[in-house]
Amino acid sequence: NEWISSNEVFLRISIFSAIFLLMVAWETYAPFRQLKVAKPRRWLNNISLIVFNTLLLRAIFPIAAVGISVIAEKNGWGILNNVGWHPVISIVFAILILDIVIYAQHVVMHAVPFLWRLHKVHHADLDFDLTTGLRFHPLEIIFSMLVKFAFIIILGAPVLSVIIFEIILNGMSIFNHSNIQLPKTIDKLARWFFVTPDMHRIHHSIENRESNANFCFNFSFWDRLFNTYCENPANNQRNMIVGIVDFRQQIDVVNFFGMLFLPFRKAKKNKIKQQEWIK
Repeated sequence: NEWISSNEVFLRISIFSAIFLLMVAWETYAPFRQLKVAKPRRWLNNISLIVFNTLLLRAIFPIAAVGISVIAEKNGWGILNNVGWHPVISIVFAILILDIVIYAQHVVMHAVPFLWRLHKVHHADLDFDLTTGLRFHPLEIIFSMLVKFAFIIILGAPVLSVIIFEIILNGMSIFNHSNIQLPKTIDKLARWFFVTPDMHRIHHSIENRESNANFCFNFSFWDRLFNTYCENPANNQRNMIVGIVDFRQQIDVVNFFGMLFLPFRKAKKNKIKQQEWIK
């Protein structure tokens, strides 16, 4: 526990980098879907947004989630700091609760109009690959961090559980947004427990019925439990259209500044939707 806590940054960066490079290699040598936008341009802008968000978070929240957990532990805040459970039970419980909190937050991001405007930046990507999994509007990132802080304090989440959860959050976001496909048998079995790329890709469909399903990011059983699970898209996985109807122009959804200002623009009911659906 002490070693992990003292080497938290090194562990997170190392595991994140390993998963990122693995998915890059997999997408490069066995891509599942043909991309619509030139990868260099799209990746440059998506990664620029990711870097901008990381720097912004460091400036606004220098303590980060693990720091909040340390403060809560030292002050005896939260449920788990006062119930006397075995550390392993507390860690597993905290990870499960934080997981369902992210699921619930995701549902709310789709249900509340202003929050959906922010979340549109994530869904408006015209392609679906590992960079989509880290592409979020800065205001959504700040909102998400505040939600995380609140529940870490309420729970009294152990430091180790927060470190593990943060590693899972970043790793799974890259994995289940990657442009790959697991073998059908493995995918079907894995979906009972974890979110796979095929499962989450449905959530990025242009069809509202499909984009309002499969909200989980790590454990998949919340979708089944709360009846938000969709097994297959109406169109097949390879030809399914991803993105949102309102914004289909690259200047709005691929350009760095276009993504920053997208939540504050009026929706565009364009004809591209019909043309793409015909394809």
